[in-house]
This record gives sequence, structure tokens and C-alpha cells, in this order.
Amino acid sequence: MWTDKISSRFSKLFYDRRINRRESTGRPTNCENIIRTNGINTELSCESVQSFLRSHPEFLESWVMEEVQLDQLERWIIRKTQREKKRAGSKGSAGRKTSLSHWKFCVHADKRQMLQDLTWSLQRRPSVAHVLWELSGCIASAVGADGHRLYLPEINDVENLCLYIGHGEGEFQSLGETLLPCLVARTKEALRVSKGDSNFPNMACNEIQHLLLQPIIQPDGELVAVLELWRSDSLPKFHEEDEEIASSYLVWGGIALHYARLYLSMNKQRKLNDFLLDVVKSVFQDMVSMDSLVTKIMNFAQRLTDADRASLFLLDSKNKELYARIFDIKGNDSEGDSDSGRSHTEIRFSVSKGIAGQVARTGEVLNIADAYSDPRFNRTVDQLTGYHTKSILCMPIFIRGTVMGVMQMVNKNIGPFNKEDEEAFETFAVYCGLALHHAKLYDKIRRSEQKYRVALEVLGYHNTCTDTEVQETKLQSLPNTVTGLDEYHFNVFNLDDGEKVSHAIYMFEDLFGLSRFDRDNLVRFTLTVKKNYRRVPYHNWTHGFSVANSMYSIIKHSKDTFSPNECLSLYIAALCHDLDHRGKNNKFMLETESPLAAIYSTSTMEHHHFNQTVTILQQQGHNIFNQLSNNEYKQVLGYIKHCILATDLARFFPYKAQLQQLVAERTFSWANPEHRLLLQAVTMTASDLSASAKPWELQAETAQVIFQEFYEQGDAERESGITPVPMMDRNQPEQQVASQVEFLKSICIPCYSVLSELIVETKPMLYECQNNLKMWEQKLSQQQKLSE
Repeated sequence: MWTDKISSRFSKLFYDRRINRRESTGRPTNCENIIRTNGINTELSCESVQSFLRSHPEFLESWVMEEVQLDQLERWIIRKTQREKKRAGSKGSAGRKTSLSHWKFCVHADKRQMLQDLTWSLQRRPSVAHVLWELSGCIASAVGADGHRLYLPEINDVENLCLYIGHGEGEFQSLGETLLPCLVARTKEALRVSKGDSNFPNMACNEIQHLLLQPIIQPDGELVAVLELWRSDSLPKFHEEDEEIASSYLVWGGIALHYARLYLSMNKQRKLNDFLLDVVKSVFQDMVSMDSLVTKIMNFAQRLTDADRASLFLLDSKNKELYARIFDIKGNDSEGDSDSGRSHTEIRFSVSKGIAGQVARTGEVLNIADAYSDPRFNRTVDQLTGYHTKSILCMPIFIRGTVMGVMQMVNKNIGPFNKEDEEAFETFAVYCGLALHHAKLYDKIRRSEQKYRVALEVLGYHNTCTDTEVQETKLQSLPNTVTGLDEYHFNVFNLDDGEKVSHAIYMFEDLFGLSRFDRDNLVRFTLTVKKNYRRVPYHNWTHGFSVANSMYSIIKHSKDTFSPNECLSLYIAALCHDLDHRGKNNKFMLETESPLAAIYSTSTMEHHHFNQTVTILQQQGHNIFNQLSNNEYKQVLGYIKHCILATDLARFFPYKAQLQQLVAERTFSWANPEHRLLLQAVTMTASDLSASAKPWELQAETAQVIFQEFYEQGDAERESGITPVPMMDRNQPEQQVASQVEFLKSICIPCYSVLSELIVETKPMLYECQNNLKMWEQKLSQQQKLSE
């Protein structure tokens, strides 16, 4: 027996201490006096000690408290507890009741079992309130209470508590201000009262005689709940040891509570992350419309906060109104595919009304437990929809620091909206703003695209030749041979615009025939090209035709130099190389930040000219290459792009340098595609600058037209706050001659020089250019003499 061991230990300890004390003091001890008074021989035996202890338990308690060390006493208690557990197990008994010694001295197996039970409960019902409820049951069993209640703080109001019932639906009952639980919530200290005490509450149940109220507090000091335990009149009142038991349970139960909060937080974050991924997918993959995205946002927001309904109001800043076409989503509309419970009639109201209006004005979150008790609540919406609003969580949606809308959650299914709902919803609202912003941009881009298509259709109609023009051009006949058309000195100013069209068609037919081309398409294409040259002083249809004529002359005089597809590409590129030119150079486009410069950062106008060429080819009845094979079509378009871009003088200088090096080193190869591309590029520049290789009268006349366009650009630059270069400043006309001399020396002469080395038939262009340079130099000399 347990008493056998302790009596043996007691006998030895008592005898040793009796001798020690008598030796030190010479007097008998208190224990000896007690024993003598009861007629027991001081020569102790185990039987006599056991008999004495059974009849004098108060002596045993006094002696143990005075003489036995705590660690020894704990070991005894643990052994006793384990023996009692084995006895209970062998008898098949079960239950959660535990003695004071069982918990106070920490039997580790029981601690593990409690934590396992709480963990299993957490897995079944991941709720902080449910974990607290289970923990309360453990404490009630440990202290031998007949029952318990659990009070949780109301949202944002610690002094008002609600009773947690723990039976599924309707788990919370709001009780308002209950005296003792609220007192414990305020003081955060345990309280024991019994019937008859002045502060014992009036209770409907007369059997309740004793109460123990224990606050449940987080490590940061925040009150989590208040636990109320009670006993009937058949049990003793609560003591300090019961408080200690409850506190011990709460220490260990706090671990489960901590992990319950972590689990819920991580689960909410996981759901939020999943939705944010869905939002990103919606923005970049499934952005159908604003209505579609709004529906998805409302669906998830409702599930995130466990709200009965969700509403999203967008802000009309111009009229200072909130509006919603898709007003709310019901709980059964989780996927957003049903129209049930969703209003498609637009609802509008002023931002000066209602809770949503308050949030839109202030940009602050509002969490309201009772909507009808709040004077800011706008009952109009309920009256329009027939819905009864109870609790509201209203959140602003920002984009770039400005409120763009308001998301409103209505009627949380269980209890009011809490702080966790606010935090999760606030994070979600950031991504809502991003998604809505992108959806608005998408709608705006889509509308712009539709406007662009309409504008393109209108532009195509007005910039495309008419059937009448086609028929009239087809009726015009040209002789089989046009005298002088293939000469480098041909005067294009002798032809009117209509004749230029006919001559352009003639040159095409003369070079390529009609075996692979449809004449109707050729006529439409040429007429439309003419129509797409703007009426600017120089870069107009006359210039386009002149460059095409020069290319025609080069091809005619240098037969077999270029392949048939190269010839075709060079001629079409020359004809179209300045389509839709605005009379301004690339530098002007970049400095004035024109839309074209935003699209093409280099060779701005040349890229635009090529795209205009492709646009014309794509119009119905204009594709002159429709009978080419796919490979030929790709090759020809590639050559055309290369040739048109080569008319950018910024590209000419590196092309010319490479070609000059090949010529100087005699390494140019006609079989090398890269060398042939260099030759195409320089040939295009030579045709583009052909006005400088015309007879002096034509060259001088063309120079005046060029300077007229230069001065118009200079005027535009001055209006934009840019100082024009002297060559483009109409206030410095004396710069014309000097600029022409420099232009011919640095660009034109080098171009024709390197070209004539490879295509000797172009030497007349070089000679004419050199003659014009001499004329300009003479004028410059005369100008300088007059200025002296």
C-alpha cells in the first residue's frame, strides 16, 4: 500500500530527526510530545506509525507540509496518479474527470491526450470559438463543475459579450451587458462567488450555488473569452486550487488556441491567394467584360467574408453618384453563372447618402453590426429590392490613391463581421481595384479598337479610288512606246496627275508585263497610291512618280542587273516610298512626340510609308501580287520593306560606307544576297535624290519647292517652341545656296559615285549631279561676293 511506503519513510525520517533535534537542543520535539500524549512508545515501528497516521490525518498533513521537500512530494503524487489510472483502466471506466493532483502535478500523458483531442476537434471544426468550447469542457471536467458557459466579446466592444452555445446554426446569442462576465472581461481577473454573496447574480436555475468565472487572455493581453463554471448545492464551492487547475488548462490549451488561429489565418490566406490568382487570370486571360469581372469579384468577396450578399458600387465622379448594374449576389450564386438574385436594372444614388456613400466620400472602412440603428444607413436600397439589411462591412476600392468604387458585404451568416473579415477584405480590395482598373482599360481599349475600325473603314472609303476613276483610267490609251520616259532627264512636271497615273501603269506593264498580274488590280492600286500622297509642297504624288520614273530608267538601262522580283520590289517601293508623308522629317516627329514617333522609334516615317503600302495591298481589288506564290510574295514584301526603309538618310550613310569598302577592295559579289541588299538600298537613295541629277532648270525649280516645305516645318517648329535649323528658317533665305552645295557634296555625289561603280549605266546621273554642284557653287561664290 501507499501508506506502507510513506510510513516506512516517515519512521526513518522521524527517528533521525528526533535524535538530531534532541542532540542539538536537549529537549523533546513537538512530534514526540504528540506521540507521548497519545500513549505511543517512541520506539517506532511501521505498524504503529500507520495506525497513528490513520487516526491522526491532521498530523500527517502538518508534518508533510513542514518536513517533506516539494520534488519528493511530486514524485509520490505521480506514482499515486499512475496507479489510480491503471486501476480505472482495468475496470473499464472512462471519462474526462481528473483530480487536483492529476493536473496540478502535470501527468504528461494526460496533457498529450488533451492536446490531441483539441487538435482533432480543430480538424473537424476549424473555429477558434469551437476550440474554446472544447477547452471549456476540459476545464469543467477537471474542476468537477456541473456545467459551463462561454462568453465571447462582441465585435469592437469588449464590454458587451455574446453567449456561445456551440450547436451549429445560431451558435451565438447576444446578451448585451451581463454583470459578472462583463466585470471579469473588464478586470481580466478570475472571480469566485457563491449563493448568498452580495454579488451573486439572480439566476433562473435555483440549483446553481457556486460560480467560477475565468478570463481567457492571449499573450498580448487581448481578451479572447470569459469562461463561467458552476456547481450545484451537492458540491462544495470553488477554491483557489480550482482556479489553478483552470489556469493550467488554459496554458496548455493556449497552444491549441494559437494553432487554431494560425490554421484559420493560413486557410483564409490560402483562399485569398487562390482568388488573387483567379483575378490575375481573369485580367490577363478571361477579361470578357466589366460585368463579368464584377460578378466574379462579388462572388468571392461574399465567400471570403461568409456574407449573405455582396454589392459593388462604382463611383461616377462627374455626377457624384454611386451606381451598380449588377447590384448583389446571393449565397446560392457562387459561380456567378446564374441570374438569380442579381439586379440588372442600374441603381444610382448620391454619394451623400447611405453607408456606401460615406465610405466613398471618406475612403474609410465601416463595420456596422446593426444597420438600422445607424443613422447613415440608406433604407432606399432595401425598399427597392425588398431585402432586409442587418450587418454591413463596407470597404473602399482605390486605384492610384483615388476611390473608384465601394464594395459592400451584407448580413454575415454567423455573427457580425469581425476584425479578421476587415483585414482579409482590405487585402482583397487592393486586388479588386487592380482588376477593375484593368477591366476599365480593357473596355476602353476595346472601344478604341472599334472606333479605329470605323475610322479605318471611313478612311479606306475616302482614300480608295472609285470605280468611275478606274474606268476612266482604263479608257485612257498610251502608245506602245513613250519617248523619253526611260531617260534620266525626263521632266515629270510636263504631266498632270492623271497622266502620271497612266504613265506609272505603263512603266509597270513595260517592265513586268501582265502575264502574272491583273490589270484591274494594277489600275486600282496605282490610283489609290496617288490618292494617299498628301498635298504637301514636295513629298507629294509628283515626287512619288518622279522617284518611280528614275527607278524605271535605272532598271531599263541596266538589264539583268537585278532579278525579276528585285526589279518588281524596287519599282513598287519607289512608287510608294513616301505614302502619307506630312511634309515633316523624322526629327520633327520625335521632338513633337507625335503618335507615329510613339509607334516607330527609328525611321519613323519610313516605317509608316511601308505600312501604308501594305494597307493598300490588303484592300479588296488592290493586291497586285495575288498571283505570286507564297514564297515569292514574302520575298517581294521583304524587299519592299528593305527598300522603303533605306530611303531614311540615317541608314544611307552606313550602307554607302559598306558598299564603298566592298568596291574599293573589289570584294563585291553579285552572288552574295547581303551585297545585293546593299546595292538595292543605294539604288533607292539614288532614285529618291534624282531631282539633284536632273538638268539645272529642273533641279533649281525642285529646290525651291523643297525649301517651301522646309520653311513650313520651320514655322511649325517655332510654334512648338523649337528653334529651327538655319536651312529651315524662312528668315534666313541666304542659307539655301550653301545648304544645297553641302547636300550635293556630302550625300548626292558620293551616292551616285558608288552606284556608278557597280551599275555603270547610271553614270549620267553622276555627271548631271556634278554639273548641278558647279552651278550651286557659282551661285554661292556670287552670293559671297555680294555680301562682302
